[in-house]
Amino acid sequence: MVSLSLNQRNQIARRLIFTIGIWGMAVGAGSYVGLFSTFPLPWFALLVAIGIMVPVVFYYSNSTFRAYIQGLHLNYLTVFHLWRIPAALVFFYYGNQHLLPETFVRNAGWGDLFAGLLVLPVLILPSHRWKYWVFHLFGMTDFLIAVGTGLTFALLQVPMMNAVATYPVALIPLFGVGISGASHIMALDMLASRKANIS
Repeated sequence: MVSLSLNQRNQIARRLIFTIGIWGMAVGAGSYVGLFSTFPLPWFALLVAIGIMVPVVFYYSNSTFRAYIQGLHLNYLTVFHLWRIPAALVFFYYGNQHLLPETFVRNAGWGDLFAGLLVLPVLILPSHRWKYWVFHLFGMTDFLIAVGTGLTFALLQVPMMNAVATYPVALIPLFGVGISGASHIMALDMLASRKANIS
């Protein structure tokens, strides 16, 4: 594994925070002005897929970035998933208003809620690899079900899925989903290769 100096780690951290911030603001601004609502649903689905693939490809292709991520404590790749609690509440609200398909709300909402609620026990329990395996495998399974359902409905151009491209819901698939999926893949890679920092 590439060895990074403290200065290198700080530089990468600043760039990562900046990139994530720009990504989030771009999605927020784009959805607020209705940009993503003008895209056909299959194109929107493609944007979601790209948001997942880009950080994963960068992780595997850039040894310096991979070394930085592998140097992080796994708690950092876990605590972020607290965002899935408000995401679930948004899905439930939109589902209650009949603005999103019931199947999508059920598959995405409940899984996100449970994944988000599982974060705190994982952080509190004594440090051990198994708890991270459980969390990230469960989170990844939920992620695959939720994203798979959403992408299927988008590709089938189910009319009610149009709401997912509007503000603020678009922040979930176009921002949160990419980071969540990438963080699960990175964490599982670290656990499988025994490079996970859990102490």
